[in-house]
Amino acid sequence: MKKVISLALAVIMIFAFAACSTEKNQPEAPKEKVNVNAYVLSGPTGIGAVNMMKAAENGEGLENYKFNVVAAPDEIVSKISNGEADIAAVATNLAAKLYKVTNGGIKIIAVNTLGVLNVLNFKGEDITSLKDLKGRTIYTTGQGANPEYIIDYLLTENGINPEKDVKIEFKADGTDLVPVWATDPEAVIIAPQPVATSIKLKYEGSKIAIDLTDEWNKVNPESELMMGCVIVRNEFLNSNPEAVEAFLTDYEASIKAVSADIETTATLCEEYGIVAKAPIAKAAIPNCNICFIKGNEMKEKLTGYLQVLYNADPTSIGGAMPDDNFWYAK
Repeated sequence: MKKVISLALAVIMIFAFAACSTEKNQPEAPKEKVNVNAYVLSGPTGIGAVNMMKAAENGEGLENYKFNVVAAPDEIVSKISNGEADIAAVATNLAAKLYKVTNGGIKIIAVNTLGVLNVLNFKGEDITSLKDLKGRTIYTTGQGANPEYIIDYLLTENGINPEKDVKIEFKADGTDLVPVWATDPEAVIIAPQPVATSIKLKYEGSKIAIDLTDEWNKVNPESELMMGCVIVRNEFLNSNPEAVEAFLTDYEASIKAVSADIETTATLCEEYGIVAKAPIAKAAIPNCNICFIKGNEMKEKLTGYLQVLYNADPTSIGGAMPDDNFWYAK
């Protein structure tokens, strides 16, 4: 009788172990992807996302990303404010303004673009430093915005009075800079990418003389000229912290793919409306300073840039320097 009971127990144990083994070998159900509404501006701040946009279109993202490309910053402001946009790529000063407008309702999670302003020369005397701009006429854009503050700051740091030592003519839009040399070939043009590349390609013999990002590093090495970034709504972040981390993982990979395969990236820039034509994008990308910077490095270097803007015009960043809650800590 004892043998029969022992045998029965042995059989039960075998089935129990088999059941446990079967349960352990069962594959885990895939995690349901989170829907993420992302908005990017056409132009340099959108370039870093295009490889991610293609991956998302193919269902290869860690989350379910829906990208929207817009031309006007005001549209992103409204989408963030009304909750339609979860994540957005914007200018860094606009991020600071949004932080103020939304009463601290957003965080900056990464910097994606350094300086995109270039000094171009055509028929004028050679330019090897900003000091060579003294006495020249400069055409540029962005009056009352970042470009004006950056140019004034860098000229001043190089011993040039922006009001007395140069003549600065502001145009309403970057495309308005393209025909300048047709009437004033000796003028200097300071243009953002990819407009700078469009101008260079149009006028044979012209050249990009100076990258203002390099000039910033010379006079203010503790900070960095950081013009583009990615922000997230705090409400979305608090509800989906893992999705935000997943976004950053995919976004960093997308940015690495920019320099790894410029030709494909340029094609995608045209496909998604980030840059009008792939050949222009291909020529411009090496000068767009696309990057991925987050955490303490982002905070330390971007704070210095925002301080320069604040000193020039407090309203350029919303009237006050952002507090610690502006920065995504991870």
